[in-house]
Amino acid sequence: MSDYAKLLSHVDHTLLRPDATWTEIKQICDDALQYHTASVCIPASYVRACADYLQGRIPVCTVIGFPNGYSTTAVKVFETKDAIQNGADEIDMVINLGWVKDKRWDEITQEISDIRAACTGKVLKVIIETCLLTDEEKIKLCQIVTEVNADYIKTSTGFSTGGATREDVALFAAHVGSHVKIKAAGGIASLQDGEDFLALGADRLGTSRIVKLIKSL
Repeated sequence: MSDYAKLLSHVDHTLLRPDATWTEIKQICDDALQYHTASVCIPASYVRACADYLQGRIPVCTVIGFPNGYSTTAVKVFETKDAIQNGADEIDMVINLGWVKDKRWDEITQEISDIRAACTGKVLKVIIETCLLTDEEKIKLCQIVTEVNADYIKTSTGFSTGGATREDVALFAAHVGSHVKIKAAGGIASLQDGEDFLALGADRLGTSRIVKLIKSL
């Protein structure tokens, strides 16, 4: 495992299936502890149980407005506050993609700002679902995420038509501010994928497969 310690330290060990059970979520937590991942990323309904179980040993990440992003801002803000009250350390929010297509940039900016405020200093990652966007839209969102001072821009939910690509991670790296980190998520199928994304500028990898692959070695 030591050969892969650096790779594992960038993994948000993820289980977001709608039918995930506590037994499966607990296994994600146990794996994260054993392999020293960056966090566990789990559904909001399991945040309190995970926080109680992990006792601060691994950060707990959860998702907001997931996976479609079209909840109202007020709902997303409530979800964020609730998750943090339950013990979440990191928030991965999905933007309103319809607003992107309508070029409602001010409203997107305000929504991310409102959720940033609701995070009360916790880590905020902004999921923009790259598979549904043009390069022009991706670049504009890099600028907005930078302006709002979110901690990360994230490629994908893993629940749409595609996941992270090398091209999108490179595009992010070229257009986000120096204080914004990059999370590649969705479709990371091999250890080489993970290594490549980190080399291109990603700081986090949203995946369940990396730990599974290393466990199988």
